[in-house]
Amino acid sequence: MVKNTEVKLSAIAGGLLKSPSDALVIGVGQGPDGPVLLDNPLTAKAAETLAESLTVLGITGAADQVHRLPGLPETGAGVLVLAGVGKTAAEQPIAEEALRRAAGSAVRQLAGVATVTLALPTTSHADVAAVAEGAAMGAYAFTEHRSSNDGVKDPVQNVLISTEFATDKALQPVLDRASLIGKAVNATRTLVNQPPSHLYPETFAEAARELSKGLPVKVTVWDEKRLEKEGFGGILGVGKGSTRQPRLVKVEYAPAKAAAKIAFVGKGITFDTGGISIKPAQGMGDMKSDMAGAAVVLNTVLAIAGLGLPVKATAWLCIAENMPSGAAQRPADVLTMFGGKTVEVLNTDAEGRLVMADGLVAASQEYPDVIIDVATLTGAQLIALGARTAGVMGSDAVTGRIKAAADRAGELVWPMPLPEELRPSLDSQVADLANIGERHGGMMTAAVFLREFVGKGKDGELIPWAHIDIAGPSFNNGSPYGYNHKQGTGCTVRTLVAYAEDVLAQAA
Repeated sequence: MVKNTEVKLSAIAGGLLKSPSDALVIGVGQGPDGPVLLDNPLTAKAAETLAESLTVLGITGAADQVHRLPGLPETGAGVLVLAGVGKTAAEQPIAEEALRRAAGSAVRQLAGVATVTLALPTTSHADVAAVAEGAAMGAYAFTEHRSSNDGVKDPVQNVLISTEFATDKALQPVLDRASLIGKAVNATRTLVNQPPSHLYPETFAEAARELSKGLPVKVTVWDEKRLEKEGFGGILGVGKGSTRQPRLVKVEYAPAKAAAKIAFVGKGITFDTGGISIKPAQGMGDMKSDMAGAAVVLNTVLAIAGLGLPVKATAWLCIAENMPSGAAQRPADVLTMFGGKTVEVLNTDAEGRLVMADGLVAASQEYPDVIIDVATLTGAQLIALGARTAGVMGSDAVTGRIKAAADRAGELVWPMPLPEELRPSLDSQVADLANIGERHGGMMTAAVFLREFVGKGKDGELIPWAHIDIAGPSFNNGSPYGYNHKQGTGCTVRTLVAYAEDVLAQAA
């Protein structure tokens, strides 16, 4: 099911003629006085002539601007490409994320070209990593359900990164990590992009097994019979309106001598009609992406395993299809969740928190050091933070680390509070709590609900926990930008891998 695109990354140094390619990409910045040609491998004369021509050519250096020119004999490439990196300042290093986006944008827009050389400025291994990651994420396409690829250009297959660090033996692990991160992000995108006719609870579980092949992970699947036997009332309640029965999937990476123990819980609603509280028809097709959280945590654990990090990482994929039918749960129904708490369902379209509640209890029973859940949980997230910034809520120590990891990874995450006055709005007259509460600040209300299902550790204290709402940034309905294509973005995978690396660094 998961037919992934993967680019080959390598580094070169010295003469470009020794490593010919189809296109050479160099950078242009938006300086305070106009476009600025960035450091590049062209001869001084060629670079000077090109720099003087930028304004005449209409090149501004704006992010996502890619301009093709005839290649120069000295470059060994048939096409010279000028890629904008956005605003720059004299003697200020270019931000890693600006490099990541410029590389991704260039590679994305050069689809149809087989081999590309990226000669963007790199002053450190981190810069090279950013360029490589951008290229890996830019070289993506989702075409598996087309009967013909006529008119669809193949993504770039090979990327050469021109850098003075090419001969440094320590660079290869940097490229290997970038390739693996790109693979994980693109696998997440491909799952999100799958039509609901093809991705539903059973096939999602199969995809988890498929993607796990060759990695030291254990995959356990709860079918509907086991879910009922063990009392997973949230997942079953949401899924019973569909003929496609729900699943809970546990993907566990448990290396010897693990220095930390992290549990990830992901919302996996393979299609969300809203159930009996049905959604409007307009835009409902986008609800194939309501399983993005589960795709993120799955590929995060697989990336951690692929990197061989000494951390026990477990992904809990809470998978169901939310459909209206004679068997579907009704508003005012009461569910008994895994662990025994009861929930009055006042709105069947607030279903993600129900499946996540089961997953949080299950994750808590293994006493991890920290629990992080990821979900396309609320429309309120978009109202609060827009379409590109995820909201993170929970224990301050965890949310702070996630924000720092996101900054390092180049993703947009913003911490939000969990006001105590929101909890009473979740009170129910007939159950332990209701699945909806205060409408204003709905993103935070949903997180307050989830917190009710986070268990206590062996020390008797609440397990450190964070909730990440990715309703907006997980799915791009607008134009492609940077390394992001239309539809699934694969956001948050990079942040969570960086978080695991940071935890290990602090434990050392």
